[in-house]
Amino acid sequence: MRAVIDTRMTSQFSQQAALRDGTPVLIRVAAAADRDKFVAAFEKLEANSIYTRFFSVRKSLSAAELDRLGATDFVNGVTLAALVGSAPDETVIGGASYVALPAGGSARSAEVAFTIEEDYQGQGLASKLLSTLVAIARQHGIGRFEADVLAGNASMLKVFERSGLPLSKARDGGVIHLVMDLRQDGDKP
Repeated sequence: MRAVIDTRMTSQFSQQAALRDGTPVLIRVAAAADRDKFVAAFEKLEANSIYTRFFSVRKSLSAAELDRLGATDFVNGVTLAALVGSAPDETVIGGASYVALPAGGSARSAEVAFTIEEDYQGQGLASKLLSTLVAIARQHGIGRFEADVLAGNASMLKVFERSGLPLSKARDGGVIHLVMDLRQDGDKP
């Protein structure tokens, strides 16, 4: 899984992509100005999608989650938005993020998470978002991604398994903890 990403990453980072059905999608850094778009997207999610992402049913995103939309620095964290339509009427159909974990061990780690609106699931969007996050993380010193996925979330588990990244799994009850090695040949362990 090797995506080519412009190394001059800024809050202006964006790239065009297409879903399996040909739908054009813009993947870009989420901004504070996207707050209402993310709230609207969350409100459209089915309860099961909310549960598989947050491990609980909830009615809204927290203030802290919404505040992270404008806090991308690429080193400690990034939030990507997947959008359809044209500005200013873009619609958020998915998102992905990583947040750096406290340092420990030989490689910096970050927790990764995804949400894809149900009408766009199974179209390869999560894989595109993961590939983009991997490229960004590598350029900013992140050596591992970690994720907790409900054991019943087969589609998200497949995204990670098909990523081509070295992967280890540990099960704790109904949750699978995954660790993905992002280091490439020649990277220090």
